[in-house]
Amino acid sequence: MFDISFGQLLLVLIIGLVVLGPERLPIAIKTVAGWIKVLRRMSASVQLELNKQLKLQELQDSLKKAEESGLDTITPEIKESIDDLKRVTDSLQKEIESTTQTQSDTDSHLTSDKDKS
Repeated sequence: MFDISFGQLLLVLIIGLVVLGPERLPIAIKTVAGWIKVLRRMSASVQLELNKQLKLQELQDSLKKAEESGLDTITPEIKESIDDLKRVTDSLQKEIESTTQTQSDTDSHLTSDKDKS
């Protein structure tokens, strides 16, 4: 991800030690590590949400194509399967919306907690 060699990392730590001092350097490192963890978690959740949205969109497109191609000529079993798929896509959409809402609530809560500290 980052193209940082061991020597460069050591140089940054030495400069941090000189600037911050030995008392504040571990706290600063923990703070930066916490930020990195939060950013990784947020990027993973965004990626997961995008994948869910893409799969849902593909499923909806497939259903539209099936409807446009003429559902009148298909058997009742296939119509029932399509109705089941529609219910699944609706439930997935609701799940994605609730997850997105929960994630935004959590992110705003984390942000407000950091502001208080």
